[in-house]
Amino acid sequence: MQKHIYNEQNGLHYTLHGDVYLPDLVYSNNDYHPLGKYGMLRKTYLQEHHKALFSKMLLRDELWPHLLEIDEQAHAMVETMVAQMANAEGLTEKMKSTDPLRWVGLMNNFKNAAEEVVLREVVYG
Repeated sequence: MQKHIYNEQNGLHYTLHGDVYLPDLVYSNNDYHPLGKYGMLRKTYLQEHHKALFSKMLLRDELWPHLLEIDEQAHAMVETMVAQMANAEGLTEKMKSTDPLRWVGLMNNFKNAAEEVVLREVVYG
């Protein structure tokens, strides 16, 4: 007969295995969505710099939804910022066909600048 306990402080159920109580962890989300670049960066950041928060979110099954949300938010911000910077500089589809190297260079600069902001404010914030 296995012994079960419930910890009200953290909301987890535990089962006695030998001499040790282990949490009864079940991944409840059946929908698998792969993480993108920003979600993976957020996961690594939490694992390395906020271990307690990472563990808490993992145990409460809140980590994956959080990482997906960060990933989607970061991608949307980068796209929006790049479009705004390109619009402000007057980049057009015509320029893309007439001077492709300049167009690519500017777009890369815009993306790098947008990613710096997004990484600082969303992923590592």
